Formats: sequence, C-alpha cells, structure tokens
Amino acid sequence: MFLDTRPAELDAAGDEDPWHEFRVGHPAEVLALLRRLRDGAHPVNLNGPGGQMLGTVLWSLDEARGRLNFSVEPERPELPGLIETGEAVGVAYLDSIKLQFELQQLLLVRAARGAVLQSELPPVLYRFQRRQSYRVRIPGGALACVRMRHPSLPDMTLTLRILDVSIGGCALFVPQDVPALQPGTHVASVLVTLDADTRLETGLALQHASSIQPEQRGLRVGCAWIGLSPGAERALQHYIDQTQKRRRLLTLSRDRATRP
Repeated sequence: MFLDTRPAELDAAGDEDPWHEFRVGHPAEVLALLRRLRDGAHPVNLNGPGGQMLGTVLWSLDEARGRLNFSVEPERPELPGLIETGEAVGVAYLDSIKLQFELQQLLLVRAARGAVLQSELPPVLYRFQRRQSYRVRIPGGALACVRMRHPSLPDMTLTLRILDVSIGGCALFVPQDVPALQPGTHVASVLVTLDADTRLETGLALQHASSIQPEQRGLRVGCAWIGLSPGAERALQHYIDQTQKRRRLLTLSRDRATRP
C-alpha cells in the first residue's frame, strides 16, 4: 500500500539512489517542508524497524541544534521499542503530497509540562505525489459511526455518524447538543464501524468544523486518521472500492431503466 512504501537506500556498491527524482536535499527546502508540518500540526506516523507505529505531531523545530521535537505521551507502549532502536521512518501528508524521512538518535525528553520525542534533523526528505484519494459518501440508512471518548470529558462516550470517508480521514456529524469538539485535538483511540464486516481501531485528528443545513442541527467535523495500521488501511481501501463499485452499478442500472 502507498502508506507503507519506503524510499530505497543506497546499496553496498554505492549505486545511485533510484528514488533521486523524489529526493529533497537542499537544507532550505527541507526546513520549509518541516515548518509546514509543524505549523499545520499535520499527523506524523513514526514507523520503527521492529514494526512499531506511533502517531504524533511535530511540536517544534530546533534549527540551531538540528533537532526535531515530537509530541508524545510517555506511557505509549510503542515508545520503548522506538527508543531502543534509536531510529524510525516518519510519514506525513501535506495535501496531495506524501513526505517520508529517516529519523535518527531518538531520545525521550521529559519535562514538567509533558514529554517530547527528539530526533536529529533529517538531512533528506522524500516527496511523493499522493495517489488520488477518493472520498465516498456513506449510503443513506447505513450505520457507519465512530465511537470514542470526548476529548474534554473522558467520562462521556460518543457515537458519531460518519458522513463520508476516504483513505486519509472522514467527516463526522456532531449534534448540536454534544459539547464542542475543538479543531486541532487528537484522540488517541477510536473505534470505526463502516459496516458489519469493516471495523478498525485508529487515532483521530479533529481538523475543522463547518455548519451544514440548519435543519440538521449539528456540525460537520473533518478528521484525519492517525496511526492507521497497514491492515486497517487495506480494509478501509476495500470498503471504499466496494462502495464505489456498488454506486457505479446502481447508476448504470438507473440509466438502463430510463432508456426508451
């Protein structure tokens, strides 16, 4: 899957990097892309050599010391494995662009107000044009939903209807009587149910809220997946493909029915 592709490294013979056309090596360009990740609080997946996967965001960029600081919860079970190996592959998205970069010398730094995972500033990024991500509307009458705890009220469990879904995220309907969900909030674990055969667990980044028709009495909240596993991504892509296929067949049947 596209999420799991990794740029090839130089082989033992020192041949030219076959991914050179995607390589971003100029320091100014590298910093510019990393600043966009930081300023937009875009989700970043850290993938360890042992299969660990940690969803985070780039909290700060220390250009003088050549260090990156990622927001983390020190209790996360993925952290010890990442720190032990000292390296990871970062994967993030900027609109239609996929960024991928090697992170070295991982170090957990604790402070009074929290913790960060530090790494060296990567000298090189790889920039790929993302494949087309189709967003499909959930069919009427379907029971697709996200179940999660309210980020500000942990004792409140929410079951929110999914309006549409893509490989990168989803849109949720939040009724007006639900306490506000603040854009920029990250939810560590949610249960996504798309149909009887498609359920997955992942993290969620709340990105933006917008009004819909007044009679709907609620908001549309756009979200991005965080830490979507390869298996969950495959299940999600299959659901999207099947939904599109059914929609095309339905349209074709209607067209045939209206022909004289």
